[in-house]
Formats: sequence, structure tokens, C-alpha cells
Amino acid sequence: MALITLAVDGKRSDTPNRKRANLQLERNKFFASVSTGEEKPFDFLRTVFEGFIAGGTAGVIVETALYPIDTIKTRLQAGSSWWRTNSPQGPIFGIGWKPGWSPAITIGIASPPIWASALFVGVYEPTKKKLLKIFPENLSAIAHLTSGAVGGLAASLIRVPTEVVKQRMQTRQFASAPDAVRLIVSKEGFKGLYAGYGSFLLRDLPFDAIQFCIYEQLRIGYKMAAQRDLNDPENAIVGAFAGALTGAITTPLDVIKTRLMVQGSANQYKGIVDCVQTIIREEGPPALLKGIGPRVMWIGIGGSIFFGVLESTKRFLAQRRPIHPITDSSKRD
Repeated sequence: MALITLAVDGKRSDTPNRKRANLQLERNKFFASVSTGEEKPFDFLRTVFEGFIAGGTAGVIVETALYPIDTIKTRLQAGSSWWRTNSPQGPIFGIGWKPGWSPAITIGIASPPIWASALFVGVYEPTKKKLLKIFPENLSAIAHLTSGAVGGLAASLIRVPTEVVKQRMQTRQFASAPDAVRLIVSKEGFKGLYAGYGSFLLRDLPFDAIQFCIYEQLRIGYKMAAQRDLNDPENAIVGAFAGALTGAITTPLDVIKTRLMVQGSANQYKGIVDCVQTIIREEGPPALLKGIGPRVMWIGIGGSIFFGVLESTKRFLAQRRPIHPITDSSKRD
């Protein structure tokens, strides 16, 4: 009798172990394959495609609308050496309505950021989906932080040359984007297009990670409190807050990045550390916060537009996905 009882108990105790083994097997299978039982490869590619379209749409609207504010911010951060060299006549921040300049230049500068934003969201969305399946719900912030950094790293391949050309034009070193590219490459080599790459990553990877983490976490908290999805104005407000807060936090990194990018072949700074030391020595610590007002306003408004357009476009694309018929096997599951 005791033997029978022992056999039954053995079966009972073996059941949880078998379940744990199956669960561990499923987790290991997830790490080994891009596709899971819940998501087919086609759905993964659709996520990338929809992120690419939504990011590009949001990017072009933001860049075109906020280029003037970005120009003001760049000139405030450029430093005294730029002002002595250029001695701008007339309106200090006159942009858009002088000889050799036209609104078309703004659109031309905005074109590469379209691809950068598209690439960022196209990488961010599938990375976020995968990481959210790995981390438990209470660690979703880590998934959002990591996804933002990964997306920013991918987009930096386009962002950095774009920023170099844009900021050289904003500080009146060149009259057009094609001239800027040609002269930068001829004087500084191809690496001139990636001037300040290290400082750019130092600013943008934390910025992307923090901004998207704050945005996603605020959306999660809002949805839990309201017990419904956010509408477009609410997404815009959350995006504005996330952008403004992140912009203020990362202003010193932005000042360093701007100084390194606009110095050109003069090589006033030898690197990130030398740049920080020179700024503090010659201008004092407050110089690291130059342009914080326009930056917070620019990124706050930009965050509102970007995330509002992004979520609206994602929802538009999701509503037009083909509806797959439910099979008998899926019904049984």
C-alpha cells in the first residue's frame, strides 16, 4: 500500500517539474529563433516595415517644422570662436529669407533625418517587442531603455553626417548641403562627415534610451489609470513632457557634441575631455547649459509632434493589416 502511495506521489511531484522543464525549453527556443509560436516571421517583418513608415512620417514633419528653432540653439552653443570668425551682420538668427537660402534647403536638410527616424523606429519596435517577451512586466523599463539605445545606434549611421552638414550650414560655413558634403570630404576626408561621432553617441544613446523609456512608462501608467488606450492629443502631451525633460537632462552633452561638430578643420578641441575642460576653463560651467531654453522648447514641441504622428501612423497602418481567418487548430488551442 505504501508503494502505491509512493508511486502516486511521485507522479504528482513529477508534474510541476515537467511543466518547469517545458517552460525552460520554450524560453531557450525563443533565444535561438527570431520567430516564436505567437509571432511568425512575416509579422516580424511587418513590424519593421510599419515602424520604418511611421518613423519616417513623424521625422519629416518634426524636422521641417522645427528647423528654425534648432538653428537658434546651434548658434547659441557654437561658442565665442564662431562668433568672432563669422561676425554675422543683420539679424543674428535670420534664417530662411536671405540670398542663397530658401525653404527648399530646409526640406533638403530634413530629408536624411526622414531615413534616420525611419531606421530608428524600424529597429526600435521589433527590438522592444522581443525584449518585452524576455523581461517580466516589472522590468519593462529595461526593455524600453535598451531598445532606445539599439535604435539610436542604428540611426547614428545616418544621423551623424546629417548633423555635421546641418550644423555647418546653420553656422554659415556653407551655403548648400551638396557644397557642404563636397568641401568637408575634400578638406577633412570622409571621416569629416563623422566629426564628433563619439560625442554624438555620448549624447544621443542616453537621450534616445531615456526619452523613449519615459514616454513608454508614462503611457503604461496612464493606460492603467484610465483603463483605456491613449488618444492622439494625450500621446502628444506625454511625448512633449518626455522630450522636454530628456532635452534638459542631456543639454551638456549636446553642447559638447555641437562644439566638436562645428569646429571643422580648426581642431580647437582634441576630444570630448579636452572640450569639456576648455569650455569650463574659458567660459565657466554655465556654458555647458547654453541653449537649454531653445533645446527644451524644440525637443518638447518635437516630442509632441513626433509621438503624436508616430502613434497615429502606427494605428493607421495596424487598421489596414490583413485579417487572417481563424483555423480549426487555433480554435482548439
